Amino acid sequence: MCGIVGLFLKDPALEPRLGAMAAGMLTVLSDRGPDSAGFAIYGAGAKDTIKLTLRDPAGGAAFDTLDLPLHRRGDHAVLTIPAEDEAALRARLARTEIRIVGAGESMELYKAVGHPSDVAARFGLPNMSGTHAIGHTRMATESAVTTAGAHPFSTGRDQCLVHNGSLSNHNGVRRSLRAEGLEFETENDSEVAAGYLTWRMRQGARLDEALYSAINDLDGFYTFVVGTQTGFGVLRDPIACKPAVMAETDRYVAFGSEYRALVDLPDIARAHIWEPEPAKVYFWQRN
Repeated sequence: MCGIVGLFLKDPALEPRLGAMAAGMLTVLSDRGPDSAGFAIYGAGAKDTIKLTLRDPAGGAAFDTLDLPLHRRGDHAVLTIPAEDEAALRARLARTEIRIVGAGESMELYKAVGHPSDVAARFGLPNMSGTHAIGHTRMATESAVTTAGAHPFSTGRDQCLVHNGSLSNHNGVRRSLRAEGLEFETENDSEVAAGYLTWRMRQGARLDEALYSAINDLDGFYTFVVGTQTGFGVLRDPIACKPAVMAETDRYVAFGSEYRALVDLPDIARAHIWEPEPAKVYFWQRN
């Protein structure tokens, strides 16, 4: 079943409240997927640097062996390095049990097994600031309940995806993408969707073009919310059987699997509220 949320801020005055607003939206949807949760939050980044969000499956003890300036949050940690050092660090981490959850100039990504409200609190989401965020509460229907299988999935720099639904042809698409050089950590169909968009954009497509291509190439029923460095996009399949609602004011754009996820947002009573149309891409971004 699952629940997904997205929040894009137009008003910089709301940025200190981004995490608290996103955490509230996730918590409201907890009963749609109480076994695990995750979120990506986009904030300040420095040019020519990259943030690596790391996860230690053993709980965080391996971080002590790195002797690096990590910003630790439980079994996750964020490391900011010069972009030119990324390849060497990835090679170093490949010799350890530490996993790279996501990478980007401005993105941090956290996910874990557990109730969504507990996951949000564990990583300090209510205290985080930023410009936009996406999140997911999971009910596992096709794969084991593991942190690796939780959303979001990130397969490209500053790019991540959350998904409500099911893809019927993900195994064939995964094989094709592996032949193109993409790697996958899980058997989750949502990771395939993220990888597909990464592949399309590596070919030169914009996000909206990659999403429209997905309508023809990804078979199933789905709602995607995709985060990028500059914004986020939404796509429902042509049948659009999964619930979705959006709200927009002059201060923010918000997405939720159900309207109740949006009711505590500022000025929601004056927002333009609508159900996104089937097979139509919605995208908001900063210049």
